Amino acid sequence: MTGPEPPPGAASYRAAGVDYETLDAGKRQAIAEALSTSSLLIARGGRALDASRGEPAFVFELDGRAFAFVVEGLGTKSMIARHVLEEQGINRFGDVAYDTVAAICNDLCCVGALPLVVNAYFATGASEWYRESERGVALIEGWRRACVDAGCTWGGGESPSLPGLLDKREIELAGAAVGVVPAGRRPLLGEDLQPGDEIVLVASSGLHANGASLARLLAGRLPDGYATELSTDRTSPALTFGEALLEPSVMYVGLVQALLEEGLALRYISHITGHGLLKLMRPPRALTYRIERLPQVPRVLSFMVEQAQMDEHAAYSTFNMGSGYALYGAPGTGATIVAVAERLGLSALVAGRVEEGPRQVILEPVGVRFAGEELDLS
Repeated sequence: MTGPEPPPGAASYRAAGVDYETLDAGKRQAIAEALSTSSLLIARGGRALDASRGEPAFVFELDGRAFAFVVEGLGTKSMIARHVLEEQGINRFGDVAYDTVAAICNDLCCVGALPLVVNAYFATGASEWYRESERGVALIEGWRRACVDAGCTWGGGESPSLPGLLDKREIELAGAAVGVVPAGRRPLLGEDLQPGDEIVLVASSGLHANGASLARLLAGRLPDGYATELSTDRTSPALTFGEALLEPSVMYVGLVQALLEEGLALRYISHITGHGLLKLMRPPRALTYRIERLPQVPRVLSFMVEQAQMDEHAAYSTFNMGSGYALYGAPGTGATIVAVAERLGLSALVAGRVEEGPRQVILEPVGVRFAGEELDLS
């Protein structure tokens, strides 16, 4: 089921140069080829868990333990940081570095693993990028701070200079991580999901690491660009569009660790990034995910939806719309998950449940339904 045609002048990911239909077709082809290499791990004494193909992290076994591996990038959000620094004098490179580590580690935790080591990839269009030392210092400190919050070691990385491939003003941020599933636990691959399981949504802080290309398109349409002030209530400080976009992502590693340590019966975890709340039905299972409550939408996201003239179907299948992480627990565990999240300073709510039925997501508060074929990645 697809949404209605957007109105004339509406903005979309495709208009911003990101065609998910084409990208997802490429992903499916890559997964098919990757599967043909699974047997090679046996020669090293390991075993590939092919059920993790298409999940946020790849899982493999070695010496009786399950490990997870992930590669993730920030996308074009660092370009927004450059504009905000040049135009408003606000250095947020520490925050985009934090965003990158959060994107990597939040993905890793989706399979029930905790990060051990993160490596960085800082690619620039010219080595001169580092001559402006304040942004370089902020970048490195932000990466280190995120590793501390994730409880993992920063192992090293790569910092190539790529003239001709990248603009000399830009930096591309990405990284990789290895994690381990705690002893006595099984990887979370969606196999244990069943009707009656409760779905807890944990709040996002805003854009996170998804939607920057569309944000850049919208900024180009605004007379004041990233300096456009967002309307707020009287109790909230004035905030520009650029500053709001660069609000750092929430790191969910501590929450997953606390839930695993408590021995909670987690069935699945989904990181709400690209494709928005379509990600609630990432498991390739014939199950219905009914959402009866949704968190408050951050102002920056509602502003983008207004400016892009998106309907609810497009908005909730593009942005996180206030839901950064979804945790699926056995019946009766939702309230405990919420309590643990709140103890860690996170906002969460028991949003809905898993039901028997076709593969679909029903967002009752906004009258949206996503059907199974809308998220066919594997």
